[in-house]
Amino acid sequence: MYNKILRYALMLWIACLPTVSILSQNPIICDRYTPDPAPYVHGDTLYLFVDHDEEQLENGYYTMKDWLLYSTVDMVNWTYRGTPLTSATFSKWAKQDNDCWASQCIERNGKWYWYVTATIKGEAYPGIGVAVADSPAGPYRDPIGKPLVKGWFKIDPSVFIDDDGQAYLFYGNNMLWYAKLTKSMTAITGGEKEVTTKDETAFGPYKGYDDNGNPKTNFEEASWIYKRGNKYYLEYAAGGVPEHWAYSSADNITGPWTYQGKIMGEAPNSFTIHGGSVEYKGHHYMFYHNGNLPGGGGFHRSTCIEEFTPNQDGTIPYIPFTSEGVAQLQTVNPYERQEAETINQCSGVTCEGDYNQCYVTNISKDDYIKVRGVDFGETGTQTFSIRVRATQRCALTLRIGSKTGTIKGKVNVQPTNGEWQDFECNLSSPIKNICDIFFTFLGNGSSMMDFDSWQFNEISTEIGQTSQDAIPTESKIYDLSGRKMDNLQIQRGVYIVNGKKVVVK
Repeated sequence: MYNKILRYALMLWIACLPTVSILSQNPIICDRYTPDPAPYVHGDTLYLFVDHDEEQLENGYYTMKDWLLYSTVDMVNWTYRGTPLTSATFSKWAKQDNDCWASQCIERNGKWYWYVTATIKGEAYPGIGVAVADSPAGPYRDPIGKPLVKGWFKIDPSVFIDDDGQAYLFYGNNMLWYAKLTKSMTAITGGEKEVTTKDETAFGPYKGYDDNGNPKTNFEEASWIYKRGNKYYLEYAAGGVPEHWAYSSADNITGPWTYQGKIMGEAPNSFTIHGGSVEYKGHHYMFYHNGNLPGGGGFHRSTCIEEFTPNQDGTIPYIPFTSEGVAQLQTVNPYERQEAETINQCSGVTCEGDYNQCYVTNISKDDYIKVRGVDFGETGTQTFSIRVRATQRCALTLRIGSKTGTIKGKVNVQPTNGEWQDFECNLSSPIKNICDIFFTFLGNGSSMMDFDSWQFNEISTEIGQTSQDAIPTESKIYDLSGRKMDNLQIQRGVYIVNGKKVVVK
């Protein structure tokens, strides 16, 4: 146990070194553009609700047709949980196929409430609707068939449940409103209340004046409301376009608000910034988006994370942008079934599926998947299995350290006629301790296979005894150096037979 702690501490130390490019993490999702991150902590899991910038733009503007969900338990490997919402979820009132804008989700009494922005049918202005599900991954339904609020500048919902059980919804662009939600979380009670944003004390210095000489508010959009200790915090995009991230605080959720300053600068390669902070497993994280994924930009934005420590007086320090992102909180157990769509970094592949099953698809030669911080222990492993469905003969190779690193195993896959099947391989030598693993692929064409899950088999620490004649001929036999053997090569000594150490007499 002591050695394991030392290995993990060393891994965390290395992860904090800014010069180690192979540990770069930001942006955290690589198979899609994922703007407007809305993190939510529930139990041991951090859920990440995001929008989705389509790769192909329509009319050179934001093209957003659905909302996505991811989760993590270690902050560096993220599991795709599906596309729980699309514009079709709100077909009774929302314009279809586009304008799926910023959102936020919250759990209450076993139900999940996802508040979203979408353009209203036949109108040029948006509305904020809500979808409800029994689990964060859905399926979701629109319980009221209409928007909760609607009108110009009414976008970017942020939802919060106060200590007394009263839920609030904040929203707005240039202007800011809030409203109380009923206990059902699907209706507003008491009407909307406008917060005066043209107030330098509340939201910071004006960003100039309009043609009529009226001051332009520093508050832009993307409100993020929460409470820490006895203080309420309102984070938001500020300063106009390009935006930066700022915040105000108050003793009451209804204000008055006091401007506290800038948290982050203008996001790299993006004229917007949108996100929010959460506390998870004793750490404070700031989520935001930038345009740094390949092909990224102002209309192709991706989620990033930075860790920070609040000041002793509760104020938020200025947080610089990094490419390294955050440290890993716990290692991955390779001896438990792991979802293929749990990914640290990847290239070429795409994650698909829904609440029933998610998987990795669109797999071609030279694509790769990286899983960070996998702990094989001191004993290690020598066998590896995957669950896939394949359209052709192809192969998955297992590498250590990098996508061009040492090949430790190769799983040959046969066509499966549309069914999921398990395939296994022996490793060339045992894998031990903590390392990053890479899955690469061999074959012809695209969409060679769909990849569902993977698992290693741990070498048993128990040592049995047997004779050479008692070992079945079909056994998987290795010497302690990892060299594969057969029955005829065995002499007296210790071998690994079918994953267990055996003393052959």
